[in-house]
Amino acid sequence: MIISITGASGFIGRVLALRHIAQGDEVRVLTRKEPQKLALPKSVRIFQGDLAAGTDSLTEFIDGSDILYHCAGEVRDPGLMRAVHVTGTRNLLGAAAHRIGRWVQLSSVGAYGPHREGIVSEKTPLNPLGEYELTKVESDRLVTEAAEENGFSYAILRPSIVFGPGMPNRSLYQLIAMIDRGLFFFIGAPGAAANYIYVDNVVDALLLCGYDPAARGRIYDLSDHASMEDFIAMISDSLGRPHPKLRLPLAPALCVARTVGRLSGFPLTESRVHALTNRSVYATARIARELGYSHEVSMREGLRRTVDAWRKPPLQSPS
Repeated sequence: MIISITGASGFIGRVLALRHIAQGDEVRVLTRKEPQKLALPKSVRIFQGDLAAGTDSLTEFIDGSDILYHCAGEVRDPGLMRAVHVTGTRNLLGAAAHRIGRWVQLSSVGAYGPHREGIVSEKTPLNPLGEYELTKVESDRLVTEAAEENGFSYAILRPSIVFGPGMPNRSLYQLIAMIDRGLFFFIGAPGAAANYIYVDNVVDALLLCGYDPAARGRIYDLSDHASMEDFIAMISDSLGRPHPKLRLPLAPALCVARTVGRLSGFPLTESRVHALTNRSVYATARIARELGYSHEVSMREGLRRTVDAWRKPPLQSPS
């Protein structure tokens, strides 16, 4: 099969590319980086181009692809998010018209907005708030509106927080470090939810979205979850540390976070308090029922691998 991937230099896109290479597929990637910086096998066809600029290389990159995975995203600079997520998707759609089999879109559960409790599923109304979430939802809409007219099918995958070795999610690394140093404490009543999904499981789901006829025109949420107490215990076990016991009431913790949480280096921020006390859960019943998806890597095993990678010292460059 011919597989084209945007965002293959990113955390999820790279794992996806390596999986398809291992399966013997012809893999093409689109990147703005120098080819030698991608550290991908020589069999990969690398196309240099800019999604937002709509360069001519988009057509050649896409032409004849059985599956196009659109994994490119901007998570750091809000000023670039619309250019990448909206203008870039629009340019890619123009190039993909009648040239691909299926478009698989990597989106985010952020499309539903913040939820403090209850079950969030594909039936939950969209309520994006931040620039990242707003532009990702607009990107999803462009795909659903263009697919039928442009002669290809689509599937959209919305994962929760994706983790694993090499992850860009610094907040989870900071949480691991706090537990390792014995500085972590719970906030509020027991029973908060941790919604995470291991990167290899995300790739499994992306492949199902690409291959399975049942995924045509469908949107799937993807997450694993545990109680916050179990989640912290799994990290503690991976570190060989005692399970934290200290618990602070929600109101004073939130007051402190709002007062001094914006100070550089202060560990307790308002967003972190909300993350540690959130009770919502993202359902994966649809993708399990329709595509037969199940978590190949458990949350415990994924956290063990992540902690092991966190512990390894960075490679020293030769002098």
